[in-house]
Amino acid sequence: MEITHLGHACLLIESGDQRILIDPGNFSELDGLRDLTAVIVTHQHADHCDLERVPGLLADNPDATVLTEPQTAEQLEEKGLGERVERLVAGQVVQLGSVEVTPVGELHAPNHPYVPRVGNVGVVLRGDGPTLYHPGDAVDGEPGEVDLLAVPINAPWSKVAETIEFVRRIAPARAIIPIHDALLSDAGRKMYLTHVGDFGADGGVEVLDLRGAGATSV
Repeated sequence: MEITHLGHACLLIESGDQRILIDPGNFSELDGLRDLTAVIVTHQHADHCDLERVPGLLADNPDATVLTEPQTAEQLEEKGLGERVERLVAGQVVQLGSVEVTPVGELHAPNHPYVPRVGNVGVVLRGDGPTLYHPGDAVDGEPGEVDLLAVPINAPWSKVAETIEFVRRIAPARAIIPIHDALLSDAGRKMYLTHVGDFGADGGVEVLDLRGAGATSV
């Protein structure tokens, strides 16, 4: 498996016969992406689904399967993309070639009472390589045993204590991959990664930082 961090919560997963893009949001580097076999969107917020750029992304990748959280599917239907979209439903496995996609969860993490809580469906990818869980914007999912855990590092809805408890509960076998980090300065990001890496397990957990690393074999 190769993973490329394309900014914030966006990951490109290359495994077997699949090129799967997760959460193409407005902080993501999407230019020039071709030959995608699937695009997955965990929820509707713009930093995970850029409605201005996703139509062009899908036009550039006409054979890509599009899997989205149900409320997001409605927004894409309004953009005229309804025939491309399949809804993710927790527990209903989708097979993408050699990669099995298991949807996890239903709701976005609570933000505050003045922002409506929206749907959120994370995904577990199981293929020829390690198992990866991308939770979207939620820390209450139950993905089962995974090797790699994509961890939202910073958000208006999160605090580091909850992030650490999330990592400890999921207990990935190999490492965490920092995501959801576009609002942080370099110094602040380093502080968050140190906290989560040092205390995400007894004795620490490996932090596989892919920002700026390009395609990385895992």
